[in-house]
Amino acid sequence: MALYRIFEWSLLQTRTRFLHTSSSGLIKQSNFAEDIDPQQYALLDEPCILVDENDTNIGTASKRDCHLMQNGSSLLHRAFSVFLFNKTGELLVHRRSDAKITFPGHYTNTCCSHPLHTPQETIEDNVWGIRHAAQRRLEFELGIPREQAMPGDFTYLTRIHYASPSDGMWGEHEMDYILFLQRDVSVNPNENEVQDVRYVKREDFNIFLKGLRDSNIPITPWFSLIAEKFLPLWWKNLDNLHKFTDHNQIHRMLK
Repeated sequence: MALYRIFEWSLLQTRTRFLHTSSSGLIKQSNFAEDIDPQQYALLDEPCILVDENDTNIGTASKRDCHLMQNGSSLLHRAFSVFLFNKTGELLVHRRSDAKITFPGHYTNTCCSHPLHTPQETIEDNVWGIRHAAQRRLEFELGIPREQAMPGDFTYLTRIHYASPSDGMWGEHEMDYILFLQRDVSVNPNENEVQDVRYVKREDFNIFLKGLRDSNIPITPWFSLIAEKFLPLWWKNLDNLHKFTDHNQIHRMLK
């Protein structure tokens, strides 16, 4: 466990080169990451897991390379989305920091990130690697102690293949694993990752989303898709989620 904390800390200390697009369309490098928050820039070196459309591990690429848009798309890689509920069934949501490279300032589900191409987080049996990655990122983004989100505590439901551009340079193309967790947790957000957190009741959720839209506060595309197609049914069945576990079908939600 300590090895992962050291790994993330070392990434956060990295300040090296800045990527930009030349007139020829080639990615070049310069000496200063002037337009990107230095902590977020450092995380671009994380090794993500490349997959094909059947979710077969085909190698690794940096977070940077996975999110750079090339010819209207980006590299398909594994990701996960955690939906954490307290004991009374309220969903913990957050607004992404304005420092984030993709979808800054957007509201989204509890935690959205990537497993790393490391021995622990590439374990596929019972999606154990994804579970470890979710535990790691809940601590990193929201300050949730690891003992409050053990890998075995998560309920894995299904996978969603989606793609969405963030801006002209960055975008998402992910094989997204959906994890649910219900328990009361301690939250201490990392301000470089998260600018607001709140719990939302199921009966107030649609009003919450409408309020965001009416206020022109953006919502991440994956959260919007899941909220529209899957979340209402899953949320009603928090006590019986295992009947929705499906590792055979991959839901294609590509625009």
